Amino acid sequence: MKTKVIFFLAMIFAMSLNVFAQNVTPKFGIELNGGASFATSKLAGAELKTGIGFEGTFHYNFIPELGIYAGWGWNKNKSDLSFAGSDCDFEETGYVFGLQYNRPFGESAVNWYVRAGGLYNHIEVENKEGDIIADTGHGMGWQLAGGLQVGLGKNWSLTPGVKFNSLSRDVDFEGINHEMNLNYLSVRVGILKKF
Repeated sequence: MKTKVIFFLAMIFAMSLNVFAQNVTPKFGIELNGGASFATSKLAGAELKTGIGFEGTFHYNFIPELGIYAGWGWNKNKSDLSFAGSDCDFEETGYVFGLQYNRPFGESAVNWYVRAGGLYNHIEVENKEGDIIADTGHGMGWQLAGGLQVGLGKNWSLTPGVKFNSLSRDVDFEGINHEMNLNYLSVRVGILKKF
């Protein structure tokens, strides 16, 4: 009886080693990206110059092709003249979350991806001295994105892509309500680590 138990336990141990030795696709990832942003419309009557932004996201794949992402982002655009005066900055910060679908190009180390998600962001208006003179408070918006994941080895990837953010918020400035519809297209390059 004792020999059968030892043999049984040895067989389970050997099979478990085989299971752990299999090549498993990583389910988690952390991505950092940044790049230029281009406003697609005026913001409360103000022309926005080319801006810059950064985003950090955490990924989890339910299956190899489909997963969720969530993170935090920052984007800054400057305007020479706006309702808040001259040389103002408009900074959008907050949270991003959504679904991500990715597929490989054949057997290559390159995947393409698309994302659709929501934003929970706010817009701060800063004067030329860098002081915050207005804040919209957080609210919902949306994001669409797409790009490539170019494998660099050892679960590292380069992630060039584009994204479109849309956020509509109101702000009260000197007793006047201004509707701010911030819509911009970003060209981003990032790095992704899967684990």
